[in-house]
Amino acid sequence: MEFKATQIAEILGGDIVGDPSATVSTLAKIEEGEKGSMTFLSNPKYTSYIYTTKASIVIVNKTFEPTSEISATLIKVDDAYQAFTQILEFYNEYKNQKSGIDMNTFVSDSATLGQDIYLGAFAYIGENVVIGNNVKIYPHCYIGDNVTIKDNTTLYAGVKIYADCEIGNNCKIHAGAVIGADGFGFAPTESGEYKAIPQIGNVIIEDNVDIGANSTVDRATMGSTIIKSGVKLDNLVQIAHNVVVGKNTVMASQSGIAGSSKVGDNCMIGGQVGISGHITVGNKVVISAKTGLAKNTKDNMVLRGNPAMDYTDYNKSYVLFKKLPDIVKEIRNK
Repeated sequence: MEFKATQIAEILGGDIVGDPSATVSTLAKIEEGEKGSMTFLSNPKYTSYIYTTKASIVIVNKTFEPTSEISATLIKVDDAYQAFTQILEFYNEYKNQKSGIDMNTFVSDSATLGQDIYLGAFAYIGENVVIGNNVKIYPHCYIGDNVTIKDNTTLYAGVKIYADCEIGNNCKIHAGAVIGADGFGFAPTESGEYKAIPQIGNVIIEDNVDIGANSTVDRATMGSTIIKSGVKLDNLVQIAHNVVVGKNTVMASQSGIAGSSKVGDNCMIGGQVGISGHITVGNKVVISAKTGLAKNTKDNMVLRGNPAMDYTDYNKSYVLFKKLPDIVKEIRNK
């Protein structure tokens, strides 16, 4: 679908400089823009590209004043970066507008379906499931018995939600994610084998949570594993049984939290971080990539290394570690 400059300016509350009838049907980087595409300029480092780009429309800051001729139509806004983000959201929402129930879906007679939902082919909706309004469930999703999914949530292809779990409003769960599989609970026996401990709890995902592709959130042994509102999990993240992840915490790929640990609000966790079980991480803690955390932390700490230590202390220690062979050689020569 094509959009005119006038329509885009109305969405953004911007001013048009150039041809108001210019149309676009796709988005692009400013250095890669072609006719029929829209881009933006906010970083001065890319200013030279605005004079060579073939894009039909460019979003710029109101303070921008060209020094040479520009072929593109400009839309001037207060903050070009924020405005382009708004357009990306609008474009993504438009692109993913789906509704109706495809053929070859299974919906239990006891399930309750909201208005304006989408069920893709081969989706399975179990007993007593409650699905809110404007929910999108893409093909090959499995929704187990007694699951609740609230309004405006999207489950992409192949998501599996085990029985009794609760998913909040405005969530996005990407392809292949598994919510509510058994926690890793096994008890050793006298024979040296391991016996599975039944995992009878559930997972509660609150509002505005994003979960990346192929990530897993395990059900609690008893009670609930809880992902609080605003949490953003990257692809390939593992959340173990009875974990609580605090509000607006973000966690990068290949990281994991072991059972019964509590992570505070507004934390930032880098890639390949390992957090041990039964510990408490404070609020606004920053954990650098590949860090191994095995003990409680206070609020506002910045950690790095394995085992984790204060970021500044780690950097000082690393300087010495790099020099360790020379230091040892010097000691031996004395």
